[in-house]
Amino acid sequence: MLGKTSISAIRALLFLAQQTDGGWWSPRRLAAELGESPTYLAKVLRHLARAGIVGVARGVHGGVRLARHPREVTLLEVVEACQGAIVGDYCRSGREQTQVCSFHTAALELHAAIEKVLARWTLLRLLEKPETEARRKGAIPCLMQGVAVSGCRNGCRSKASSRPVQ
Repeated sequence: MLGKTSISAIRALLFLAQQTDGGWWSPRRLAAELGESPTYLAKVLRHLARAGIVGVARGVHGGVRLARHPREVTLLEVVEACQGAIVGDYCRSGREQTQVCSFHTAALELHAAIEKVLARWTLLRLLEKPETEARRKGAIPCLMQGVAVSGCRNGCRSKASSRPVQ
């Protein structure tokens, strides 16, 4: 359901949300921290910038950072920024629900449920439990691998590398 672009966007946003200094991160440096392709991550970040989720500063000391507080950024916004609007009208009809096929009705219900769940989850909520004990021990692979720095304060170390988080 979530494409590679959305997953990369969520990983980047979670990482940026954990940075306590609010500094700017170059796409290349951010890609290195996340183990992502710099070219691909730059494309992802452009989607997020157009949606107003990250701010962009040009120049030598520029880069990206969150434009809003993590509690204000929903997964629905991120997915729509990366994948476009979630489509739920599979029969391409403007008719009332009583006049459409059962598949169309099911698709509308699915669409509403997906939007409701994605709108309810924010970056801040994802950061409440960034990893489990089993994942820390390497038993469970996770798409967010390398992002979580639970309980991080200045001087924490990124799980993606042994370097201090900048």
